Amino acid sequence: MISGFATPEGTARYRQRFPQLSEAEFFRHAEHVPSAHELWFSSLGLGTYLGEPDDAADAAYTEAIRLALRSGINVLDTAINYRHQRSERNIGAALAQWTAAGDGQRDEVFVSTKAGYLSFDANLPPDPRGYFLREYVESGIVDAKELVGGMHCMAPHYLHDQIERSRKNLGLETIDLFYLHNPETQLAEVSPDIFRERLKRAFSALEGSVRAGKLRYYGLATWNAFRVTEGSRDSISLAAAAEIANEVGGHAHHFRFIQLPFNLAMPEAYVLANQTVGKKNLSVIKAAAQLGIGVMGSASLYQGRLIEGLPPFIAQVLGMKNDGENAIQFARSAPRITTSLIGMGHSEHVLANLRPALVPPARFEDWQKLFSSREA
Repeated sequence: MISGFATPEGTARYRQRFPQLSEAEFFRHAEHVPSAHELWFSSLGLGTYLGEPDDAADAAYTEAIRLALRSGINVLDTAINYRHQRSERNIGAALAQWTAAGDGQRDEVFVSTKAGYLSFDANLPPDPRGYFLREYVESGIVDAKELVGGMHCMAPHYLHDQIERSRKNLGLETIDLFYLHNPETQLAEVSPDIFRERLKRAFSALEGSVRAGKLRYYGLATWNAFRVTEGSRDSISLAAAAEIANEVGGHAHHFRFIQLPFNLAMPEAYVLANQTVGKKNLSVIKAAAQLGIGVMGSASLYQGRLIEGLPPFIAQVLGMKNDGENAIQFARSAPRITTSLIGMGHSEHVLANLRPALVPPARFEDWQKLFSSREA
């Protein structure tokens, strides 16, 4: 496995190789995140969710990841269940080839993955339920009482198992960022008190993995939890999660990132004041900044739904060449979002998605006009 992790020196070295992108403010710091605020992150990151679990998609992803790394993207995001572990393995293959060829070094790249959903191995088995029982329950990796919906778990023993599988898949001794994947899934079946206890046990386990050098940071990757109104069944209080991290890890805890959808169709992270910090009601973006937590935006193109058919006023404000570029420019121009993730399963996706990167992010006063136009 490749040793090391993203460092300030490595990511600065990477940034220096792309002067045109640097001048266009493509790279940025997670300014409010202790111990990570000196890292340089590309403002666009490569996601690996979509695609068939087959060899052709594997080859296309591996090629696309290598091109992204050679083109200025140093944030790679995946999950163990994406394409039945194949996406993690594609990142691992691309990183191994990239470093072996002398194109770059491990300390230049920030890699994140997730666990929470039980995963198949490369292919869909003939008997999925039987596979899960044999692989996870009968083997003792998962206690059936800790499962929600028959497929979601965040118990410590399970997380340790998934971290080891992900490290092997990625070929990395240390994973930069490890998320609990859609933890709000648990709230469909368990009470808030049980959820809090499970989250505390998970965070304690992840702090242990940081101490063991297997992870650098951990976080929560969500779909609904930070986009719904406060008090909703599947909402999560970011301040409460940070308090749990303080309980198990002290002020120097490593719960330092969240991920949630942010795009033209899903702007809740900015517009919805659904978090309470102290006595203030804040958006999750503002709450995260106060709590020392970085925000990664997912679904920047809403899985391709935003590449055409946008209202004309968006192009008038953002000024890019097409709807897809305007959607990317909107996502990456949001204040305090570190990186906007986009699925890039083919090299042509990488080239197309990097075109807006040659232009600086939209000025905040211009970007904000989209919300007044939306209301009008």
